[in-house]
Amino acid sequence: MATLKAMIFDVNETLLDLAPLRTSVGKALKEREDLLTLWFSTMLHYSLVETLTNNYHDFGQIGAAALMMVAESHGIALEPEIASQSIVEVITKLPAHDDVVPSLQALAAKGFRIVCLTNSSNKGVAAQFDYAGLTELFEQRFSVEDVAAFKPDPRTYQWALKKLGLDPEEVMMIAAHAWDLAGAKAVGLQTAFIQRPGAVLYPHTSRPDYVVENLTQVVKQISFN
Repeated sequence: MATLKAMIFDVNETLLDLAPLRTSVGKALKEREDLLTLWFSTMLHYSLVETLTNNYHDFGQIGAAALMMVAESHGIALEPEIASQSIVEVITKLPAHDDVVPSLQALAAKGFRIVCLTNSSNKGVAAQFDYAGLTELFEQRFSVEDVAAFKPDPRTYQWALKKLGLDPEEVMMIAAHAWDLAGAKAVGLQTAFIQRPGAVLYPHTSRPDYVVENLTQVVKQISFN
């Protein structure tokens, strides 16, 4: 592989713990925390519908709409205002996973450029990083809002590469989502899959260059290679 110069991190679930969101969404859905996965997948599904139909609402708006859809499909009464509050007021107050800060510091110490690429809005990711104490650890924050298309659309990764001024093979995408890495791999980035609890690989795409349990192992793998 080419010399690695920069790392692009996904944000939600990869860096930030979604547990508070699970509680909030569960409360809105009458204590059905088990529906978080369905809500998250519905939100991703309709973010792609928007991208493919050349439409764009921010992730918070799509998330609220997806929550309303899940509620309706399960016979749960939910007001739009409550749906929005359940997401917007919590998603910017998610803690970083325990392995995140020390791993980012270690990677930066090795000379890697550290940026993120997220489906969250610019305002949203700024608030997320401020709350989680990650702001100073990143050279830049990239949001798909500036492209008006959601990951894994190739344009999002290509735009981030252009902003970095680097070739695809010089950059690694790190995420806990197989769909994110499939998009990154398709445009030539190196990839690392973080197996957060419940995260699995999609079998019908190229295997990531690294498959690890946490970011600490990414640091070790990069150091070894």
